[in-house]
Amino acid sequence: MSHPTGAVAEVLTGESSAKARALIRDKALALGFDAAGFASAEASHAAKEGLTEFLAAGHQGDMGWLADTAERRASPQALWPDCRSVVVLGLNYGPAGDPMALLEERERGIISCYAQGRDYHDVVKSRLKALARWLVERFACEVKVFVDTAPVMEKPLAQAAGLGWQGKHTNLVSRELGSWLFLGEVFTTLELAPDTPEVDHCGSCRACLDVCPTDAFPAPYHLDARRCISYLTIEHKGHIAREFRRPMGNRIYGCDDCLAVCPWNKFAEASQEAAFLPRAELTAPRLADLAALDDAGFRQVFSGSPIKRIGRDRFVRNVLIAIGNSGDAAHAPLLERLADDASPLVRAMAVWALAQLLPAEAFAALRVAKMPEESDPSVRVEWADSEF
Repeated sequence: MSHPTGAVAEVLTGESSAKARALIRDKALALGFDAAGFASAEASHAAKEGLTEFLAAGHQGDMGWLADTAERRASPQALWPDCRSVVVLGLNYGPAGDPMALLEERERGIISCYAQGRDYHDVVKSRLKALARWLVERFACEVKVFVDTAPVMEKPLAQAAGLGWQGKHTNLVSRELGSWLFLGEVFTTLELAPDTPEVDHCGSCRACLDVCPTDAFPAPYHLDARRCISYLTIEHKGHIAREFRRPMGNRIYGCDDCLAVCPWNKFAEASQEAAFLPRAELTAPRLADLAALDDAGFRQVFSGSPIKRIGRDRFVRNVLIAIGNSGDAAHAPLLERLADDASPLVRAMAVWALAQLLPAEAFAALRVAKMPEESDPSVRVEWADSEF
């Protein structure tokens, strides 16, 4: 997708930047994007400083790739020196209902609404590529496309491009679409005037901060990912610390609470994108069914879903915490079987869930029978810990 950059100036001397921007925006909307804006490729001092502070505090947790790519992430030109402008695109995935409606249905698991349909990476990237091909053909420029798997600070770029602002929950908020936007970028050698950056409209509102079950926001506009349920259930590869298990409730993949309570969602519209419409089996799945999945069953159920990437063991780990929070001792036979699972992640959370649901005497008897056979230290800790 490239042409010599010398052709760019020739095109834009005969066609103003303003007209080029209008053509690009119209094409993006015609391709199905819901928002499009333009940002400079130069570094944002505030964004770089924010990333540095985030990493220095260790708030990235297991996400070592954030530190590994910090230099390239600092600005578009650090990632691609030839970049002159960034076309920032947004795609609405607004839910039709309340993502928090299932919090009291403890036999059901809550999957973040963005993950109830097809993997958004595939949808966003295919449209980015279509726009990029058109840009090359129309303006004889060079382009590169990125979704959130690349080292791009997409939310600061989106704010610089006027799509929205980073709210106190650190996610992007749009006056037109609320908190429900997937983002993607086309880097280009075209010299395009940037849009006016969006300003902060949060005011004195603290709804997103106050609703967080795990107090993951040490201050407004600052996230400690190590305490965030989305991080814990998706990015964290190990055992989930005991202090976060009960606050997780029945959230088994991600958490939408801070997004769902944003007052700007009153302007949001439910997405009509077919790929983002929730699959019926993922809107209110039974925890018992999910906990019983083996690896093959997990891959079949979550084929084409972003959930597939965390693997069966981590997913079942999450489900078992939700079962432990369900209050339903009828799950005990399933949990006893999973206490013998091949995965220590699964065994440990099966033991924890049993400790939450069984009477103390019944759990103590089970511990006497099973703990001597357990060789993994982390699982033995769960058996030995009597502070339920």
